[in-house]
Amino acid sequence: MASLLRAATWGMFSWRGYCSRGKQGELSEGFVEALKAVVGSPHVSTAAAVRVQHGHDESMHRCQPPDAVVWPQNVEQVSRLAALCYGQGVPIIPFGSGTGLEGGVCAVQGGVCVNLTHMDRILELNPEDFSVVVEPGVTRKALNTHLRDSGLWFPVDPGADASLCGMVATGASGTNAVRYGTMRDNVLNLEVVLPGGRLLHTAGPGRHFRKSAAGYNLTGLFVGSEGTLGLITAATLRLHPAPEATVAATCAFPSVQAAVDSTVHILQAAVPVARIEFLDDVMMDACNRHSKLNCCVAPTLFLEFHGSEQALAEQVQRTEEIIRHNGGSHFSWAKEAEERSRLWAARHNAWYAALALRPGCKGYSTDVCVPISRLPEILVQTKEDLQASGLTGTIVGHVGDGNFHCILVVDPEDHEELLRVKAFAEQLVRRALALHGTCTGEHGIGLGKRLLLQEEVGTVGIETMRQLKATLDPRGLMNPGKVL
Repeated sequence: MASLLRAATWGMFSWRGYCSRGKQGELSEGFVEALKAVVGSPHVSTAAAVRVQHGHDESMHRCQPPDAVVWPQNVEQVSRLAALCYGQGVPIIPFGSGTGLEGGVCAVQGGVCVNLTHMDRILELNPEDFSVVVEPGVTRKALNTHLRDSGLWFPVDPGADASLCGMVATGASGTNAVRYGTMRDNVLNLEVVLPGGRLLHTAGPGRHFRKSAAGYNLTGLFVGSEGTLGLITAATLRLHPAPEATVAATCAFPSVQAAVDSTVHILQAAVPVARIEFLDDVMMDACNRHSKLNCCVAPTLFLEFHGSEQALAEQVQRTEEIIRHNGGSHFSWAKEAEERSRLWAARHNAWYAALALRPGCKGYSTDVCVPISRLPEILVQTKEDLQASGLTGTIVGHVGDGNFHCILVVDPEDHEELLRVKAFAEQLVRRALALHGTCTGEHGIGLGKRLLLQEEVGTVGIETMRQLKATLDPRGLMNPGKVL
């Protein structure tokens, strides 16, 4: 196990400040002309700057640009592009907003990057059925702006204004998952262009039922598939009633243990908290500076409650009792929308606040998730390990579902520092797996966690995934090098 983890961890850190060419040769002039015939000349680019822009995400995996970038305008064009590329043996890399953290858009074998952002229509809203159909270019914020006067909202919130179909592809979650679930819980149907160009509706054309026992769960197969099985061209999503009232709060604790114990006790008391986020003292200090907050520099919980005014009063009272019992203090309640927005903007900008601790350096985020009962144990030990490592890093997490991140700020040219980061990440993943957790709660496998996936699901699990991949993508051209 240790050797497998070491190999996997080394794979996470192929970090360099340059762009490398993929293994494919340049596309022929005739093939580029064929791409233009499908989507139009203005929607095809082989310019170096454009290719570089599409060869990396927010991660530290080195940029690996595609050979061409195309912008289809509709599903028919996506289907024709897939058939063209697949027939010629050219890799296909889907691209949404580029906000991923695992190198999912790197064109490791060159090929064609299919940028889906021009397909940005909200196709159908069914308020009575609490569902909506969106194209891949629609972002989370754009959808909620559209829903503003409907009394509904889409709560899955990873922080970045990611494209919704990109969130489907990575199995994203975020701050609201403790109450509203992850993307896996909120996708009802998908329209997918398969590698050869065929069009699949995973639950049947136009269907948006809340439950079904009809056959294999094809929708679930594509959620979290990271573009390796097909191109998602539309998603039918579950919507939720907008809460009547909302209140947010911050509170400080004397230790990491006290903060995480409070989280577990709040959940055990069945308080229907909508968000419960942990920030360690270093993260809190960074957020104070970056977002101009004035919070106590200590292990801190950010909380939010949704419901009626009466229900909120009961939730807040019970939560305060639990927090005070665990030594919490410095309560700050935010009831006005502007005040709450400022608080959660600071939390969502935690990545950039951490990077500001060492200007000019890069960030790497871990993503382990463990059963709630093991959260206090692993978080306390991780904080001790981080302090002992001498690395610049913070801890922040969606502790309501057992998922947390160490954001490590690293000089990618400092070999000795990279070795310490690798050692820290290896130790953290080993501990999470030993506690029956996972190497990734929401960021996905991408390039860096492929061997960790094998350790997590076992040989038979990997073999089954490979068989599914081979059935849907026998030529291995859909986002090659990712997941498996």
